[in-house]
Amino acid sequence: MLSTLRVASRSAAVREANLRTVVIARHASAWSKVPQGPPDAILGITEAFKADSFKEKINLGVGAYRDDQGKPYVLPSVRTAEDKVVASRVDKEYAGITGIPAFTSAAAELAYGSDSSAIKDDRLVITQTISGTGALRIGGAFLQRFYPGAKKVYLPNPSWANHAAVFKDSGLEVEKYSYYNKDTIGLDFEGLIADIKAAPNNSIILLHACAHNPTGVDPTEAQWRQISDVMKEKEHFAFFDMAYQGFASGNADKDAFAPRHFVKEGHNIALCQSFAKNMGLYGERVGAFSLVCESTEEKKRVESQIKILIRPFYSNPPVHGARIASTIMNDPKLNEQWLGEVKGMADRIIEMRALLRKNLEQLGSKHDWSHITSQIGMFAYTGLKPEQMDALATEHSVYATKDGRISVAGITSGNVTRLAESIFKITG
Repeated sequence: MLSTLRVASRSAAVREANLRTVVIARHASAWSKVPQGPPDAILGITEAFKADSFKEKINLGVGAYRDDQGKPYVLPSVRTAEDKVVASRVDKEYAGITGIPAFTSAAAELAYGSDSSAIKDDRLVITQTISGTGALRIGGAFLQRFYPGAKKVYLPNPSWANHAAVFKDSGLEVEKYSYYNKDTIGLDFEGLIADIKAAPNNSIILLHACAHNPTGVDPTEAQWRQISDVMKEKEHFAFFDMAYQGFASGNADKDAFAPRHFVKEGHNIALCQSFAKNMGLYGERVGAFSLVCESTEEKKRVESQIKILIRPFYSNPPVHGARIASTIMNDPKLNEQWLGEVKGMADRIIEMRALLRKNLEQLGSKHDWSHITSQIGMFAYTGLKPEQMDALATEHSVYATKDGRISVAGITSGNVTRLAESIFKITG
C-alpha cells in the first residue's frame, strides 16, 4: 500500500513538473521568432576600444565632448546652476505636460531670438521634451497625425542614423535628398537644390540647423537663403534639428541663423532643440520641440494636440535637468558664463581640427586635408574608406566608424601627433 502511494505521489510530481515545463515552453515560444537585431555601431567601437590593451589607444567614436585630457567635462556654469537648484530645496512634483515654463520660454528665446515675430506675436508652440530625440519623436508623431501633405519626410544623405528610425517609427515614409559630395568631401549644393525642387510640393524637409551630423558640412548663409527661397516656392515644410547651437561656431546667434532666417521669410517651421552638447547635459535628457503657427488661435489648437500626443508617451518630462538649464538661461551672469564656456568648447574643437591638418601637412601628405578645417562641429568626415578605418583600428589602435567619421572631441593635444602619423601611414 505504501509503495503504491509512493508511486502515485511520484507520478503526480512528474505530471506537475511536465505541466510546468509545458507552461514555461509556451511562454518562451512567444518570442521564438523575434529576429536578432544588428549591433549598435558606436557601442561596438566602444567595446573594441575598451578591449584594446595599448596605452596610447584613441577613441574617436564617442559622440560627447571631452576635455584636452580626454575626460568627460561638466561645465562650471552647470555645477553652479545645479548647486542653486539643490539649495532651493524645490519640490519634486510633476511638471506640466509641456514642461517647465521658465525653461521653455528661455529655450524659445535662445533658438528664435528675443526679437522673433513668432514669440512677439504669441504664435509659437513649445514643449519640453526628452532631449533632441524626444523632440524629433513628438514632431514626427504630430506631422503623421496632422500634416496635410504627403506623410513623407526627406532627410539629407547622409544624416544622423537615428533620424530615419525616429520618423519611421512615427509612421512617416523616409526619403533622401542629396547633401554630401564624397569627391569634394563637401556640400553637394547643386544636388541638394535639384532634389528639393524635384520633391512634390508640400514635402517635409529635414534640415540640420548647424554642425551637420555626421559630415560637419554646413551651407553658407547665402546658400541657406537660396534653400529658403526654393522651399518657399515649392511650399515645402521646414523641419529643423538644432542639436549643436553655440557648440558649432562658438556663437549661439550665428548657429541659429538658418531657422531664424526661415521664420523671417514667412516659413512656419518646426524646430527640435537639444541641450546635451551645448550644456553637457547628456544624461539629463533636456530638449524642446516647437512649431511656429499662423496665429495665436492656431497656436492654442496645435498646443492642445501636442499635449494629447505627449500624455500617452510619457505624461510629462523630468524636471531636474530642465531646472539646471532654466537657471543658466534666466540668470544673466550665469548665462554669460555659460556662453563663454560653450565658446571655449567650440574653440577647442576648432583648434584640434587645425592641429590635425597641420600635422598631416607637415608629415608630407599628398592629400588635400582642407576639409578638416572647413567642416564644423563635433564630427568630421575624413574621406577615409572603410578598409582604411579598419587599418586604423587593427594596426594603430585608433577607433571610429567605418564611414570615415571621427569625433573631433576625441582628439587632444597629447594624441593629435600620433593620430596624424597613423592616418599618414594608411593614406601616404
